[in-house]
Amino acid sequence: MTYTINRMISDAGIDDVDVRARKALADHGFGVLTEIDVKATMKKKLDVEMPAYRILGACNPKMAHQAMGIEPRVGAMLPCNVILREVGGGVEVSAIDPVASMQAIQNAELTSVAGEVRDLLAKAVEAI
Repeated sequence: MTYTINRMISDAGIDDVDVRARKALADHGFGVLTEIDVKATMKKKLDVEMPAYRILGACNPKMAHQAMGIEPRVGAMLPCNVILREVGGGVEVSAIDPVASMQAIQNAELTSVAGEVRDLLAKAVEAI
């Protein structure tokens, strides 16, 4: 099983894809709670150059609340990370597949919620 939902965008740079990703996520009920500029961090901490790479920590509050009501410690696996990274030919967008990440928790009700979140994330990624 793959663990991410992926899309390649060849008609825009990372800053444009970032704007589009945030809008698509918002349109599907997600807010971006955290952002990590991996490229800047690696340069600062290791003096290493790398292509642009950002991690957006996305959260759908309604779905997160529902999941935490089912399994209180599931917060250790939140938010849903979405990465934007420069690759040859464009920007690759990859969102975590919540169903794959929740396999460690044996709870059918939580798996159902994860499936709903996966569907929303897939729609958001497609809309970018």
